[in-house]
Amino acid sequence: MPDFDPLARRRTALLTTYKRDGTAVPTPVTIAVDGDRAYVRTWDSAWKAKRMRNNPVVRVAPSTARGRATGPAIYARSRLLEGDEARRAARAIARRQPILQGVLVPLTHKLMRYRTLHYELTTLEE
Repeated sequence: MPDFDPLARRRTALLTTYKRDGTAVPTPVTIAVDGDRAYVRTWDSAWKAKRMRNNPVVRVAPSTARGRATGPAIYARSRLLEGDEARRAARAIARRQPILQGVLVPLTHKLMRYRTLHYELTTLEE
């Protein structure tokens, strides 16, 4: 089974989620890898959160900050985290980019009254 090694040293990944009709929608996100799991963050009203709620199968690939893939994609299953698991994911993401993800993104979510969501990604076989 493939793992997230190609993403371990990357700050940004191209997360591809799927609409109900099967159309792929790629979005650059900050990613944190912890062993055989990866974590991403978004907010409750983001379209990617809605797409992951409807279809938890995603693709994730290393990318530039602007969303240009720089490596092969890995198929994964997303799972919304709650409680201690979500706090662990938040810390892992904040360690990747302390100013942006540790301070600015959480502050922006709070000011905009967004509910911050953390997802765990686990690999799938193709």
